[in-house]
Amino acid sequence: MTMALTLADVARIAHLARLDLDAAEAETVLGKLQSIFTLIDALDAADTTGVEPMAHAQDLAMPLRDDVVTETDQHAVFQRGAPAVADDLYLVPKVIE
Repeated sequence: MTMALTLADVARIAHLARLDLDAAEAETVLGKLQSIFTLIDALDAADTTGVEPMAHAQDLAMPLRDDVVTETDQHAVFQRGAPAVADDLYLVPKVIE
């Protein structure tokens, strides 16, 4: 069941997307959107009974590693070049009144 779009729908979508479309462009966009919805309908018509949903096109497993700290604490080194620091926090100028 193809979603029925009108030029008014295209105009509203264009307004929401802050696009300035003239009448000819709106007609072109309407045709392209209708083609997309027709393709979606064709995909929706495919029988997927018994097909398992998948997260990836290949059956891959990510190698896991132990969750251990591998870096040393160097915050003092990094903060040494900061213009202002207090209580191990970077101080920044107030920008919002």
